[in-house]
Amino acid sequence: MVLNNLFPVFALILFGVLLKRWRLTNDVFLKTADKLTYYIFFPLLLFWKIGGASTVLFSNAGLYKAALCAVVAVYVLSTIFIILFKVPDFQAGTFSQSCYRFNGYIGVAIALNWLGDEGIKHFAILMGMIIPVINVLCVSTLAWFSGKHLLPAKRLAQAAKAVISNPLILACIGGILYANLWQGFPPFIDNALKLSSAVALPLALLSIGGALTLTTVRDHFKMSLVSSIFKLMILPAVGYLFLMVFGVSGLVLKVGLIFFALPTSSAVHILSSQLNSDTDLAAASIAMSTMLSFFSLSIVLLL
Repeated sequence: MVLNNLFPVFALILFGVLLKRWRLTNDVFLKTADKLTYYIFFPLLLFWKIGGASTVLFSNAGLYKAALCAVVAVYVLSTIFIILFKVPDFQAGTFSQSCYRFNGYIGVAIALNWLGDEGIKHFAILMGMIIPVINVLCVSTLAWFSGKHLLPAKRLAQAAKAVISNPLILACIGGILYANLWQGFPPFIDNALKLSSAVALPLALLSIGGALTLTTVRDHFKMSLVSSIFKLMILPAVGYLFLMVFGVSGLVLKVGLIFFALPTSSAVHILSSQLNSDTDLAAASIAMSTMLSFFSLSIVLLL
């Protein structure tokens, strides 16, 4: 079970590492691949899967409530940690989002391998529900700690702009609207979206591997380890409790468990760079959580 579902995902990530080491890819290629995945191919994948889903899939209120409650709970706990242990302002925003922001690329790839097309649809809808909330938390915290010189109205404007312009959010909202207004795509559009979406996951996983670096992990070992503990231990434990509280079971439970056990999103680095937070800590947290997520995801698959 673990080998069949995790090996293909982590093999592509490792292949991305090797391609970068063998100089078959470079920073220019990886940045271009990231942009293509983030702004075009992955949004198309989300729109296709959500837009073609049955409206019955949107009724999993227990899953959405559990995800929301768990993310907010870990956000509060990580903020308490920042205050109690006096995490520097320059690192606070990066540390915060590293504790609860998830890598959707890896999540969709594992949902595809383990749960099939139905699992991807559930996972994509969950992303559509939770990504706006996570972006508000991330941007608000980054703006608060890294932009204390800005007026509250300016900080609020930054947060609103980041949410409104997020291509993943727009794709999810578009997919939800389409699914509720029409039933399925015409065959020629469905085939076009299927073909273009096929590029998203391999390209994303290769880019994740190419971006991994261990040099920053050595320099930020303690903070990246703590954020990974929040992301891969505390969030799954809290998330499982909320899944039980809201009576989630079956396939939907598996989707929730995958969501909670995922590593930190590579977007942590992008947002930290845009809002003047510690990009080296972001890179370290991404690398640390990606490596350790093999164990958290293995536990989920075994359970």
